[in-house]
Amino acid sequence: MESMGRSPQKRSELAQIWSVSSRLLAAVAMASLVLVAAGCHDAILVDTAPLDAAGMSYDSMQQVKSLNATTPEVGELAKARQGGLSDANCVKILQIFRAQGQPFTAGETIVGLMQAGIGESTVVELAKLNQLGFTAGELEAMRLAGLSDETILEVARRHAQGQTVLSGASLAGMKNAGLRDSTLLELSRRGIPDSQTAAIIALRRQGLRDEEILKHFAGS
Repeated sequence: MESMGRSPQKRSELAQIWSVSSRLLAAVAMASLVLVAAGCHDAILVDTAPLDAAGMSYDSMQQVKSLNATTPEVGELAKARQGGLSDANCVKILQIFRAQGQPFTAGETIVGLMQAGIGESTVVELAKLNQLGFTAGELEAMRLAGLSDETILEVARRHAQGQTVLSGASLAGMKNAGLRDSTLLELSRRGIPDSQTAAIIALRRQGLRDEEILKHFAGS
C-alpha cells in the first residue's frame, strides 16, 4: 500500500536507482567470471609436469610459473634440464629471454651445446648475447673442434656486435696448424678477418712462433 501512495516522480527515481544497481551487479559478476577464466587459463599454461619429470625441484618450478611460462616453453625447459642444465640456470635463461622480449625456444640448442662440451656458464652468457639462435650451430662445431669456451664467447660477442671475427672453420684450421688457444683468442679479439687465415697458417708452416705471428696481425 505504501508503494501505491508514492508519487510518479518518486517511483521514477527508485526505478533509475534499481536500474543502475542492476548494471553494477552485472558488471561485477562479469569481472569475476573473467578473473576466474583467466586463472584457469594460467593454470593450463603453467603445467609443470614435464619439468617435474625432468627432475626440476618444486621451488624452481614455482619460479618458472611466476615467469608465466607457456606450455611450449615448459617443454623446451624440460629438454634443457634433461640435457644437464641446472635448475638455477634454467630459471636464469628463461628470465633472460623474458628481458629480451622473446619466447624461450632454445632447449634443443642448449642440449647440443652442452653435449659438445660447452659449460653451463658459457651457455648462460650466450643467452645474454642473444646467440642461441642460428649461430649456435657454428659455436657447437667450434667446441667439437677443440676450441675453448673463452674463444667461443669472444666470437659470439663480436657476432652480437656485428663486428668482424674469424669463422669457426678458420679458427679450427689454425688450431690444427698448431696455434695455441691463447693465440686464437687474441686473434679473435683483434677482429682478424677470414681473408687472413691462409697467411697466418703459411707463417706457422714457415716456423714462426705464435708471438711472431701476432706481431704481423694487429687487427682492426
